Amino acid sequence: MAVRTIATVGHPVLREAARTIGEDELASPALQQLVDDLIDTMRAAAGAGLAANQVGEPVRVAVIEVADNPRYPYKPRIPLTVVVNPVLTPLDDEMVAINEGCLSVPDLRGEVQRHVNVRVQYLDRFGVAHDEVKRGLTAGTFQHECDHLDGVLFLDRVQDPTTFTTWEQFERHHRAAFVARITAFVDRVGS
Repeated sequence: MAVRTIATVGHPVLREAARTIGEDELASPALQQLVDDLIDTMRAAAGAGLAANQVGEPVRVAVIEVADNPRYPYKPRIPLTVVVNPVLTPLDDEMVAINEGCLSVPDLRGEVQRHVNVRVQYLDRFGVAHDEVKRGLTAGTFQHECDHLDGVLFLDRVQDPTTFTTWEQFERHHRAAFVARITAFVDRVGS
């Protein structure tokens, strides 16, 4: 296991659509090592998720976990989830504005519209199929990581560029209002 370097905005790998993983490749030691490295790298960077192309591997694999994350104390918990070849489908038209950041876009945040209810079909690291409904901020986290696998950054989804802010300015001027609004949202819809 190792902590890998995270590619930052401007690196071409972040704009590549990641390729699908076959069953044999998923079982390989190299792919299992990549999964372990993604987990270590995500945790070392205090991220809520990390896609393989963020560490230079354009394959459809991402890891997601929210525990006691100091960057996102308002996010509901998500147990460690390894997502291979995900297919994400919105279940309705309900949207929520989420102020997002990204490990590949250091020190920048912006408001993104995300679907509130999504269906996620994926394989776990052992090839077991999952078909789950994700709601609220958890749905937003899954959408963010699936976007990475399609070569899309949250920057591409920000409709109002005046919502861009550095972490410092977010903490100083915007955090309290966002946390109040998003906490009420989480209380209403759950995860």
